[in-house]
Amino acid sequence: MARKPTYGELEQRVKALEKEVVQHKLAEEKLKKHCDRLEEMVAGRTAELTKANERLKQEVAERKRTEEELRDTIKRVEIAYEQSTIYAQQLNEVIDDRKRAAKQIRELSSVVEQSIDGIAISDLEPKLTYVNDAFARMHGYSSEEMIGMKVVNLHNEEQMEEYRLCLHQIETQGSWAGEIGHIRKDGTPFPTYMSVTLLKGDDGKPVGIAAVARDITKQKQAEEEKRKLEAQFQQAQKIEAIGTLASGIAHDFNNLLMGIQGNLSLMLMDIDSAHPYYERLKNIEKQVQTGARLTSHLLGYARKGRYEVKPIDLNQLAEETSDAFGRTRKEITIHRELPEDLYAIEADPGQIEQVFLNLFINASDAMPGGGDLILRARNVTHKDMKSKLYDPKPGNYVLLTVTDTGTGMDKETIERIFDPFFTTKEMGRGTGLGLASVYGIIKGHGGYIDVESKKGQGTTFSIYLPAAEKKIQKAIKTAEPFIRGTGTVLLVDDEEVILKVGQELLEAMGYRVLI
Repeated sequence: MARKPTYGELEQRVKALEKEVVQHKLAEEKLKKHCDRLEEMVAGRTAELTKANERLKQEVAERKRTEEELRDTIKRVEIAYEQSTIYAQQLNEVIDDRKRAAKQIRELSSVVEQSIDGIAISDLEPKLTYVNDAFARMHGYSSEEMIGMKVVNLHNEEQMEEYRLCLHQIETQGSWAGEIGHIRKDGTPFPTYMSVTLLKGDDGKPVGIAAVARDITKQKQAEEEKRKLEAQFQQAQKIEAIGTLASGIAHDFNNLLMGIQGNLSLMLMDIDSAHPYYERLKNIEKQVQTGARLTSHLLGYARKGRYEVKPIDLNQLAEETSDAFGRTRKEITIHRELPEDLYAIEADPGQIEQVFLNLFINASDAMPGGGDLILRARNVTHKDMKSKLYDPKPGNYVLLTVTDTGTGMDKETIERIFDPFFTTKEMGRGTGLGLASVYGIIKGHGGYIDVESKKGQGTTFSIYLPAAEKKIQKAIKTAEPFIRGTGTVLLVDDEEVILKVGQELLEAMGYRVLI
């Protein structure tokens, strides 16, 4: 049988139970507190979760709106991008067009600036608003100096009528082209060829004037040289034709003179100086000699009188001829500038002497009251003659100038000065063959002759003669005895008078003549 607990044991058990109950109550209170705290925490957390959920809902809604807006934005961007691509293409095309236009403008500007022709633009006044370098250069200005300049100031008084006609045609017809004179900055006139056009705006109204100008000075000079060459050629043809005629006349005239002189010689052989007809016959002989000199002039002009050609000293011939002439013309002072080293020339001394005398006589006639006659000579080459119109053969030449201080000649006289039978002297005082024969003799010697003269300022004749390649040989004069013959001579001529006179003269000298 089990032992019953004691009171003490029960009391201890009761105390232990009470203690457990107290502990249990304390535990329940703690548990309750924990539960309350937990509920509070759950409630707080739930509230937070609720708030968080609300925020999340809001965020989700906001996200949805944002996504919608983003989708709309993307659509708009895509549309804008497509449109911008098209615009960019159009913009690129516009840019390319402008680049091409700018390039064309640069190229056109370069062409205008580098053009050899002058280009200018003016307003309607007209004042210059643009000129290229060529336009400025041809007028002697810089481009900057010409901007704002009145176009009328590019012309002098003599050119003003041309300018007004040009301006009138531009105003009435819209354009003009032709030659017109301009002046440079220093006032020098020069010719131009211009093409002028009236510029109009989009409304069709005139806004300015454009002009293209070319300096044609060289062209005009070339045309003038061509005209001179043609005139010289025509003159040469005329002189050649007259020379042929003169040669024929001289030949026939010589035959007449030979007949007269032959008969005179026969008559003079039969009479002495005491005969009453002797002086008359001698006078006739002088006239025949005068006629012979005239024939010599004609032959000289026709270039058929060149007989004894040899190297001669031009200085010596010039001195001797001028001294002889000076003794007969005391009122004329002769000056000589003749270098000692002057080349010799190959020529006929008699004909060159005739050239000197004819030039001296011509100078004397131009100085009736006296004056100065200057002879100058120097050595030159064909290169020194390039400015002349003729084309000289290469080699050395002697230049001889004969200058007087006389009345001079006008242009018309100079153009005819070498024409045969042309003279400015009074009727009966000149034959007009002196300078014509000078021309023929110089040409016949392979030389050239020029003349420069102005009215009231004297005259200068310039003669170019080829230098001789051979040396001058001094002639030794020997007396030739009168020859009488005993042989037979065959005489041939187409003139009966010449045959008859020649036969009588030869027979008088002791010859037997066959005709």
